[in-house]
Amino acid sequence: MSEHQYFKHHVFFCTNQRDDGRESCGPHGAEAAQKHAKKRCKELNINGEGKVRINSAGCLDRCELGPVMVVYPEGTWYTYVDNSDIDEIVDSHLVNGKEVERLKIK
Repeated sequence: MSEHQYFKHHVFFCTNQRDDGRESCGPHGAEAAQKHAKKRCKELNINGEGKVRINSAGCLDRCELGPVMVVYPEGTWYTYVDNSDIDEIVDSHLVNGKEVERLKIK
């Protein structure tokens, strides 16, 4: 981890809900998924300075591939269906440093 990096991993969940009828992440359970990820990281004691931060974000401009989340500093984009997908991302990527290929967005 770089000395300038406050978090080892910074995760953003798009929770955007578009009003114009176009596809968006919000209606696909994005807020609940973000809360689940945050809770799971707290349970695993991997949250906080030097560890992991889970944030909600406005539109990340990839809603048509969503719901989406992105993990920095790697810049790894994921989509997910349910909490088991979120748990897999947390356990594999955030805890063990191994990206979840089946959920990655190319």
